[in-house]
Amino acid sequence: MIAIVDYGVGNLFSLRSSFAFIGREARVTGSREEILAADRVILPGVGAFGDAADKLRQTGLDQAVLEAARRGRPLLGICLGMQLLFEEGEEFGLHPGLGLIPGRVVSMRPAVPDSLKLPQIGWNGLHLMKNHPLFRDVREGDQVYFVHSFYGTDCEDSLLATTEYGAQITAAVGRGRVMGCQFHPEKSGKVGLRILKAFAETEDFTC
Repeated sequence: MIAIVDYGVGNLFSLRSSFAFIGREARVTGSREEILAADRVILPGVGAFGDAADKLRQTGLDQAVLEAARRGRPLLGICLGMQLLFEEGEEFGLHPGLGLIPGRVVSMRPAVPDSLKLPQIGWNGLHLMKNHPLFRDVREGDQVYFVHSFYGTDCEDSLLATTEYGAQITAAVGRGRVMGCQFHPEKSGKVGLRILKAFAETEDFTC
């Protein structure tokens, strides 16, 4: 079973529907016990880094996610959920993250020129940095759907993919069995479904 962490933030039911479409059981849950009993864990998220981090800690589910990672469960953060995997975020002040991926989350300005709108909303191509199992069925340049104004940085050793939006922006990261996608695979059509299927099926995430 795949646990989709319910801490009050995220596209929970579209994610569950995506897994159902590919024939995988996924359960939306706010239960520590169910999260730790799951084979894999998804950490979703939309909104502001600080608010989401506070909600995760207030529910106590931050510790469940950290314990699942310590036990070697494959963990995938999506959008803001990916950002929460980092050490800290700078959205509306400095806020601690989960510290599972080295690096910081910062504004896309000034890296992205003023001529481009923020948030970045829409489809953008992936530039694959490593031959990672999460992207086993993804080709260079495949399009996925983004909605964000902040991005991960200082994460070169964990970088799996970038996207071009006036600058090279972090699109995916991975460290062992902990992975994150800045884009929304559940909104990214067939490409996104292939990524979720790879996450659901892969045992060895080394690259």
